[in-house]
Amino acid sequence: MRRSISTLMFFLVVAGSLAKASFNIEGVSDWLFTQTKDPLLFPKDNFTVETKTVKTSAGEKKVTYRSYMHIPYVAKPVDKDYQSLNVSVPVKIDDAVINATNAPVLFVIGVGGYMSVNNARTGSSNSRGNADLALAAGYVVVSPGCRGRDNKAADGTYYGKAPAAIVDLKAAVRYIRHNQGVIPGNVNWIFSTGVSAGGALSALLGASGNSHLYDSYLKEIGAADAADNVFGSACFCPITDLEHADGAYEWMYGTSPTRSGLVDQELSKQLSTSFAGYQKSLNLQGKNGFGTITADNYDKYLLQFYLIPSANKFLRGLTDEKRKEYLGNNKWITWSDKGAMFTFSDYVTHVGRMKGLPAFDDFDMRQPEPNLFGDKTTESRHFSSFSLRQASGNKSAEIAGEVKTLVNLMNAMYFTGQNNSDCAGYWWLRQGTSDAHTSQTVLANLATSLENRKKDVNTRLYWDAGHGADEDPEDFIAWIGNVTGISKNTINPR
Repeated sequence: MRRSISTLMFFLVVAGSLAKASFNIEGVSDWLFTQTKDPLLFPKDNFTVETKTVKTSAGEKKVTYRSYMHIPYVAKPVDKDYQSLNVSVPVKIDDAVINATNAPVLFVIGVGGYMSVNNARTGSSNSRGNADLALAAGYVVVSPGCRGRDNKAADGTYYGKAPAAIVDLKAAVRYIRHNQGVIPGNVNWIFSTGVSAGGALSALLGASGNSHLYDSYLKEIGAADAADNVFGSACFCPITDLEHADGAYEWMYGTSPTRSGLVDQELSKQLSTSFAGYQKSLNLQGKNGFGTITADNYDKYLLQFYLIPSANKFLRGLTDEKRKEYLGNNKWITWSDKGAMFTFSDYVTHVGRMKGLPAFDDFDMRQPEPNLFGDKTTESRHFSSFSLRQASGNKSAEIAGEVKTLVNLMNAMYFTGQNNSDCAGYWWLRQGTSDAHTSQTVLANLATSLENRKKDVNTRLYWDAGHGADEDPEDFIAWIGNVTGISKNTINPR
């Protein structure tokens, strides 16, 4: 009897609302379905139409697109200003009407320094990274917000420490796939892209697809029950493999002085030695029969397959006059008809050391990474036993098991090492040769780990470029078209 009265009261309220409102019964029906049946249904009719002019090598393109802003992607958000996304769907490029139903989806990760991305504050222009070129190619662009290490509640607790960022990004991918056929775009062709910490998260998203290790975190925020793997991952200067990054940095820059002089050479040697052990454990096989990559031969591997090809591409692209001028200013490079020649040590001297020791898990915890591994009530925590021992004075100290788990959950290399079955099949990896934010071995290890697992990996270093460089953005957009079997000219017009 009570249920009948409650049902009657409910419909009386709805009837009263109908009498006062201007919407029709069909709209109410849709609203009731959305609220009671599927709280994660994409609001396909809630958009504005916008235009922008995109500069391409073929000239300017006028793109008209539907803009969906600030759409929550989880049912139980901790903070919807961060756990929401924007979607841009091209409908017209110049005079051509576009049907983006089967278009690739570019998933743009705007994270820097493992900080949060507030989706409520992002503009509808959606100009981050390669988003504009993707729109001009007829692709759908999704820009998610996510929590980060800086999120702090009014009561002083933190709610964005690891692994919150990757959990949110996975939830956003699940939301897209959950809305297959509602959100335009092919959910089987999702490509993530990010720079720096965003590049690391893009790598992690690509490597950890559908891992059950995140299930409890995803359930807690009400993520859709859908797959979270991506088809392809683009990673620009990814700051990943954090637990081994200090050792890798000392292997490369240990004997290079900072502006204030050499770092502690004994500690540097200890870290470099630890990297040698880690590198051996990876058992990575180099290209073209190079053999196992070790700390002893990594300099030769980087020279042969990454650095000299990068220098050659740069120098051959210069005029004779400009090349002569550049070589005159960089006498450590020998140039001939066969190309450039130089030593690894001269290259490292040319780049120079940027960070102190340790470069990531620093003893005073002033770097972003210890801050990433804090918890609800602790702002920062050491995530390597080496730094914990040095900072605490306890030579037998070990980081807690909980922290070790978090470190794994934030590392793409952990999941490639585990041979995760739903690792992305296609990878676009880019970094500048003068980027001293991390060792060049970090990107090369990621690339090689993926190549050893038969993934399609497109890797390039930009000569003399710094952190965040992107010198071939149109090639990236064309690459998406190639690996999906479509091109920007074959997005189906209506």
